[in-house]
Amino acid sequence: MSTETADVATAARSIRNPVLAGFHPDPSILRVDDDYYLATSTFEWYPGVRVHHSRDLVHWRALGGIITERRLLDLRGCGDSNGVWAPDLSHHDGEFLLVYSDVASFASGYWDPQNYLVTAPDIAGPWSDPVALHGRGFDASLFHDDDGSSWLLSMSADWRPGRDRFAGIEIQRYDRAARRLVGRPRLLFTGTSVGLTEGPHLYRHDGWYWLVTAEGGTSWEHQVTVARSRELFGPYEVDPAGPLLTSVGRPDLRLQKAGHGSLVRTRHGDWYLAHLVGRPYTPLGNCVLGRETAIQRVEWAPGGWPRVPGGVPADEVPAPDLPAHPWPADPATDHFAAAQLHPGWSTLRRPATADWVDLRTRPSHLRIHGGQSPVGRQTPSLVARRVGAARCSLETVVEFDPLDHRQLAGITAYYNTLNWHHLYLTRADDGRTVLELLSSDSGRRTPYPGLTVDATGVARVGLRAVFDGPVVRFCYDLGTGWQQLPVDLDATILSDEHAALIIDGEPAAWGFTGAFLGLWVQDLGGDGGYADFDLATYRED
Repeated sequence: MSTETADVATAARSIRNPVLAGFHPDPSILRVDDDYYLATSTFEWYPGVRVHHSRDLVHWRALGGIITERRLLDLRGCGDSNGVWAPDLSHHDGEFLLVYSDVASFASGYWDPQNYLVTAPDIAGPWSDPVALHGRGFDASLFHDDDGSSWLLSMSADWRPGRDRFAGIEIQRYDRAARRLVGRPRLLFTGTSVGLTEGPHLYRHDGWYWLVTAEGGTSWEHQVTVARSRELFGPYEVDPAGPLLTSVGRPDLRLQKAGHGSLVRTRHGDWYLAHLVGRPYTPLGNCVLGRETAIQRVEWAPGGWPRVPGGVPADEVPAPDLPAHPWPADPATDHFAAAQLHPGWSTLRRPATADWVDLRTRPSHLRIHGGQSPVGRQTPSLVARRVGAARCSLETVVEFDPLDHRQLAGITAYYNTLNWHHLYLTRADDGRTVLELLSSDSGRRTPYPGLTVDATGVARVGLRAVFDGPVVRFCYDLGTGWQQLPVDLDATILSDEHAALIIDGEPAAWGFTGAFLGLWVQDLGGDGGYADFDLATYRED
C-alpha cells in the first residue's frame, strides 16, 4: 500500500503542502524531543484519532490511530460526520495526553458533545481508560503551564435560540493527579467579529500567553486568529494585523479553507504552524479530497506577533534545519499477509475486530464478513482508505459466492451513508452471479441495469475503482482482461460541500470527512455471508 503522505522535495529541503493528503483535518502538532507527531480528526471512522510521525517535518509516516477499541470510544450508531472531532495531543512529565471530543448531533443548535482524556507512556500505547471531562463544548485541548498546572480549553456552546452558539473559549483547571476537572470554568475569549470561534490552543512564549483559535467556520471563510495576554485569564488582545493565516478572498490559491492551526517549536527555536486546507477541483468548488493538513513557517520577532509570510497558505515552505529523515515507502499492493490491517486502512463505525475482519483463516487474504446496508450505522462492513490524489485507483481481486440478492461484495468510492458509488457481486433471481453498479446521491439511489455483467462460474473477479478528477470509473476482470463499464460517475458528490444540507438555516447534515476507496461487503439477511479479498493495490497518478 502506497504512502499516504504528499510528495516531498528533499533536494531543496522544503515542505510541500499538503503534508498529509486526503482526509486529515484539524491537526494537532506536537514535538517530543526529536520526534514530531500530527493527530487529526476521524469522525465516524476507526481507528479514531490518526497519528503521523516525522523527524524533519518534511517526511511523515502513518502510525495508525489511537482509538482502536470500543473501550476508548463506541461509535455504533454514530451519525455521518459526528464522532471524533478535533483531537489535541500533548506531552507532560513523560506522559502523552490525548483529549478528544465525541460530538453526537447537529440538530437545532445542539451538539451533545462529550470530551474525553486518555494517557499513555508511549505514543504506541497502551492508552488508559478514558476520563470523561465536560460536555459544554467541543474542540477541547490541554495547556500545561510553566508552574506545572494543566488547563482544559474548549469552545463554549450555547444552545439557546437567538444566542451565539459559538459563545467563546472557556478554560478550567485539570488536576492530573486526581484525573478530573476542578474549580469553575471561566470564559477566556469571545473571539472577533468573524465569529464561529473554536479550536483553541494556548502557548507560553516571550512572557506572553498566546491563544490560537479557528474562526469563520471550517470552509471558505476559515482563518487562524491569534490573541495574547500577560495573564492566563486575560484580557486577551487580538493581533491588530488580522489573522495569522487565511485564504479568504483569494480563490486563485491552490490551498483553500486555511484555518484550525496549532504551533510547534523545533529544538533550534524555529516555529511552524500545522493547519487544515482544502484543494477544490475548481475555484471554490467541491473538495473531494476533504480537508487536509499543511504546514507553514512562522516568523516570530522578539516582543512581536507571530507571522506567516504573506498570511496565506503556501504550496512550499522552507524546512527546518534538521537532518533529513525519509521513511521507507509503502508498497503499492497490500497482500494482507500481516496479522493486522495496514495503518492506511480504516473501518466504518466499528473497529477491525476478528469477528468480521479476518486475516488469519485464509493466509494472505482479507476475509470480510458481511454487515449492514449502506444506511446501517451499527455494524457496517467497510474497509477503506483515504483518497489522496485527484487521480488515483484501488484495485482488488475478490472471491465471493453470494447466497441471494441480500449478499453483496465489491469495491466502492465512498463518502458517507448517503453518497457513494458501488460495484458489487451478487446473486440474481435466476441464480446467476452478476456484477451490478449502484450509486447514491444524497440518498437517491440510481441502478444501472443495462450495465449488469454475468460473472457466473468465475471464481476470482478483478475489480477496480478509478478517480479521474471529477469522474469515477469502474472496471472489472473476469479472467480475460480488464473491461471498463461505459459510464462516468460524478466524483464531486463524494465531498464535504455536497454532503452538507441546511434546512431553514439549520444544519440537517454536515460533511467533514473526504472521499474513500474501499472494500464493502453486505449481508442484509444476516446469513453469514463473507468475501475473500486476495490483494488491494492503491496507486496515485
